Amino acid sequence: MDTRPFIVGLAGHRLAADERAFLREADPWGLILFARNVGTPDQVRALVDEFRENSGRADAPVLVDQEGGRVQRLGPPLWPKYPSGAAYGGLFDRDPERGTRAAWLGGRLIAADLEALGISVDCLPLADMPIPGADGIIGDRAYGSTVEKVAAIAAAIAEGLRDGGVLPVLKHIPGHGRAQVDSHHALPVVSTDRPALEATDFAAFRRLATLPLAMTAHVVFTAIDPVAPATISATMVREVIRRSIGFDGLLMTDDVSMEALSGSVGERARAAIAAGCDVVLHCNGRLDEMQAVAAALPRLDGDARRRAAAALGSRRPASPIDAAAARAEFSAMFPDDPPAGTAVSS
Repeated sequence: MDTRPFIVGLAGHRLAADERAFLREADPWGLILFARNVGTPDQVRALVDEFRENSGRADAPVLVDQEGGRVQRLGPPLWPKYPSGAAYGGLFDRDPERGTRAAWLGGRLIAADLEALGISVDCLPLADMPIPGADGIIGDRAYGSTVEKVAAIAAAIAEGLRDGGVLPVLKHIPGHGRAQVDSHHALPVVSTDRPALEATDFAAFRRLATLPLAMTAHVVFTAIDPVAPATISATMVREVIRRSIGFDGLLMTDDVSMEALSGSVGERARAAIAAGCDVVLHCNGRLDEMQAVAAALPRLDGDARRRAAAALGSRRPASPIDAAAARAEFSAMFPDDPPAGTAVSS
């Protein structure tokens, strides 16, 4: 696995010649897809195959944000619509067993959609718990506001994904729910004291610490590190994420092109690795920025290489499922807003 520890986005539906040359030279660990990369199922499969052929690694991870609700890169009419995180939470409140079953089904059906395209990693589930007055960037993407409910739903979705042959990414560790601004546009600063954080935000992630991958939050927690957001804070990564929460899986950053971070993208990438993140995520598809990130990073090595290998090695073959029956059961669980459509193969 002699790669560089970053994940790239691409500009369009196919690899451009300059992207192809860059990928061969820089050898990023993985690829993340966005709506700008999605046309038809055949086109997405071809792009995924092209990336892997270019990398020379048949198991090179290909990621997507496919949560449901507001965050769904693959959607109708060619792919099913999935409910928001809050919809799972509402069902769980009425019937915890049924809510947990719905969460597993949602993860398993999303995995079926992704696995058919060659996509091997979904940036899901969330363990963020919004508080009243927080910015809406998390909002109805969250499953609820109690540790027990959030952890139960997140675990079920993650298990559904894994049963479908897709690796889950836990986000946004150690918690984005208290943010008062959207980290895409500004730096959130949370002043909650550490005992409260440990009992709420961090506790939800602690119950999910055995998942194979997680994504950081670009959030400052002043009670622990008054200056640096978690993504680039050695204190937050080593003392909170690794030690207190107990997460030893592969830790990737949230997108380093987001405005919560300062400095050049190369400086941001370097700072994240120095803080203890294993892999840098860069999403916007700008080749000049990708080149700057690649130039700032060493080869994947040491504990990061171990965690990356362990994460990929934890992927298991998809278990059998009657997709039509599962989709019918899933849709019946959300009669007020039934998931629309069925997955297509071409």
